[in-house]
Amino acid sequence: GASGILAAGAGAGARVGELVSLHLSSISPCAIPKSREVSGTSSVLSSPQMGSKFAFASMIKRYWQSLKLSKAFKATSVASIESRGFIFAGSISKDLLLPFVLARKPGKLPNETFIKDFDLEYGSTSIEIQKNTKLNSDDRVVIVDDLIATGGTALACADLIVDNFGVKKENILILAVIDLVELGGTQKIIDQGYKTRSLVYY
Repeated sequence: GASGILAAGAGAGARVGELVSLHLSSISPCAIPKSREVSGTSSVLSSPQMGSKFAFASMIKRYWQSLKLSKAFKATSVASIESRGFIFAGSISKDLLLPFVLARKPGKLPNETFIKDFDLEYGSTSIEIQKNTKLNSDDRVVIVDDLIATGGTALACADLIVDNFGVKKENILILAVIDLVELGGTQKIIDQGYKTRSLVYY
């Protein structure tokens, strides 16, 4: 149920969340039914000065610190979904000195891959992770994306890791910058047995 949703952190993290929300742009992607306007992170990325004290790099650092995932979740790897998720996940991976696992669109990875097909509102697609990725049943993986809408992409990435590398569902955390709560993706993720957390609930 809704109690499985982890609330945004207090203090510095919450203040950063407020600043981020001020810089969200409204978009009307074909992925959202009835052309509903939603928010995207593109304008956040193009607004390096987010208030007098917060540049984009500071937002990433404080965002990660506010979630306290290094201690609370004890992550051993960071995975991310192409493409804006890479921007946020790269900083997290660097700061925690953790391996960075790429989940990419078909045909973009150099080695043999595991593939996960999944449906979106406007059609079908798939993502891939390389078979030689060093993940196993002992790992705790944070999956980073910029946005949770209907949850399909995040769930596909999580299932890909669980089904092919033996990582337990309870050892996966899906982490997003923005959660579009009304679209139900977060609740769907929780119903499938995964943890999730976001910086901004919108």
